[in-house]
Amino acid sequence: MSQATTTFRDEAAQRPETRGAMRRRNRRKLLRYVFMTAGVVVVMVGGVIYWLSGGRWVDTDDAYVQADSMTMSTDVSGIVAAIPVHEGEHVTKGQVLFRLDPLKFQIALDNARADLSQTRLNIEAMKADYQAALRDAAAKQQQVNSDQATYNRYAALVKQHAVTQQETEDAQYKLAADQQGYDAAQSQARAQLAKLDGNPDIKVEDMPAYKQAEARLAEAEREMDHSVVRAPYDGIVTQVNKLQIGMYLGASTAAFGLVSTDHVWVEAQPKETQLTYAKAGQPVDVTFDLYPGRTWHGTVQSIAPATDQNFSLLPAENSSGNWVKVVQRIPVRVRVDLKPGDPPLRAGMSAEVDIDTGHTRTLSDLF
Repeated sequence: MSQATTTFRDEAAQRPETRGAMRRRNRRKLLRYVFMTAGVVVVMVGGVIYWLSGGRWVDTDDAYVQADSMTMSTDVSGIVAAIPVHEGEHVTKGQVLFRLDPLKFQIALDNARADLSQTRLNIEAMKADYQAALRDAAAKQQQVNSDQATYNRYAALVKQHAVTQQETEDAQYKLAADQQGYDAAQSQARAQLAKLDGNPDIKVEDMPAYKQAEARLAEAEREMDHSVVRAPYDGIVTQVNKLQIGMYLGASTAAFGLVSTDHVWVEAQPKETQLTYAKAGQPVDVTFDLYPGRTWHGTVQSIAPATDQNFSLLPAENSSGNWVKVVQRIPVRVRVDLKPGDPPLRAGMSAEVDIDTGHTRTLSDLF
């Protein structure tokens, strides 16, 4: 390079505008390094803050509304006589859902009442028979005493030839026959006493036969009562059209459904790794897909002591050689705080649950 060129560049570098451009370029390079470093620091600090604030909430969208529900039936058979409710109707506890024809149950009830009355009469008759057997035995005892006295007199007279030997023997035979009659009367009295459980003054109500008749009457009354099916709790009836008037309904045959409107909860299935700090009594925020933008408050009612897999009919076998670890889910029951005017919650609705465990992380947890 020639000396003239070098001299020209030195002169150009000494110009004010050239020096300003170089300073600006160096300043931008410095700012770039500062921003890059600051960005890394911000990301690190933000990550630490996010980690410290994390671990408090347990959230899952694997949650559904549950409610007490049952299929109405009864343990007696009969013809359906009345169905005073309609599909989707709200019913209260004790309200009549359907009735069976009461005729056959009334006949059975009347028969049981008559049987109870007849049993009372039979027991009173047994008491009277026992008293009659005692009097008969006493009469036969007197006859035996008379025969004994006659025989003793004849036995003394026969030695004096005052009576014949034939008359003496007849008196002896009569005594033996009447003695047998007395023994038979005593046996009859003992048999009547045994029927009275050994107590001639026993109350009619304490006799086994009377208790059996009472039990038959109670069973007839129970069947009569069960011929009218009532709601066991407040709820909404469904599939009422499955039952028709005039239809024969066998015992334990499903009639229609009843879903509770009072006892409603949310069943969530969070991962087991999320439940480290979860426990009963913690506050919960619940949202439902049916009502977007609206939040319900609730409380963790219970955390299941086992996974659903433990109660399955065919639990998984982990002894095979190709075993793969799968994160389990543990059922959590959430009680939803319902207020007057809230829209209804229906069984099976999808929900999202956020549990506030209140847990906070510290920097010591990193080390």
